[in-house]
Amino acid sequence: MNKMIFIASVLDPRNKFEYVEGALEELFGEEKGKKINVEVYAYMNSLFGEYLKKTKLSLKKQKEDNGSGGAKSELDKYISEEQEPFSEEFDILSWWKTHAPRFPILSELARDVLAIPISSVASECAFSTGGRILDSFRSSLTTKCVQALICVQDWIREEKNPISVEEDLKYLEELELDMENNGSTTSIV
Repeated sequence: MNKMIFIASVLDPRNKFEYVEGALEELFGEEKGKKINVEVYAYMNSLFGEYLKKTKLSLKKQKEDNGSGGAKSELDKYISEEQEPFSEEFDILSWWKTHAPRFPILSELARDVLAIPISSVASECAFSTGGRILDSFRSSLTTKCVQALICVQDWIREEKNPISVEEDLKYLEELELDMENNGSTTSIV
C-alpha cells in the first residue's frame, strides 16, 4: 500500500499518528500494524528531511524564532500537540495556511501531499474519450470523423442553451412547409 495515504492522514491535524496507528492495527493486526506504523513514521521523517534540505529557511534562524533545538523538532512539535477536534466544517488547507508560520516546512509538505489525487479515475476518464466513441459499431469511422465527433461532443457540453433536436427539427419542418407553400425554391442554409 502506498505510504502517502498514511502520510496524508498524519498531516490531518484531527488524525495525526494516533489515528493511523489504530487504523493500521485494525487493518493488519496488532503486530503487523505496529511494524507498518514504524515504517510510516520513518517515511514521514525521511520526507520531512527532504523538504528540510530544499527549504530556504536556515536552521539558525529557526532556532532563534522558536527557541527549539532545530528544524527536526518542527515535526516532533506537530506530532506531540493535541489533535484538533473533529468537525464536518474543518478545512485542512486553511488550517495549514494559518499554521504555516509555526510549521513552515510541514505546511509546504502538507500542501504538496494533500494535492495528490487519491484516485486516478478522474484523469483516466478525461483522457479515454476514444473508448466511449469507438465501439464495435463505429469502429469503421475515419480519423477525421472521430475527431469531429469529439469536437461536437465538447461543443455540446459547453453549450449554454442545450440543443433540443425535436424543437429544432420542428422549426426546420415549419420553415420547409412555409417555403413550399410560398413557392420559394431557395435552400435553407
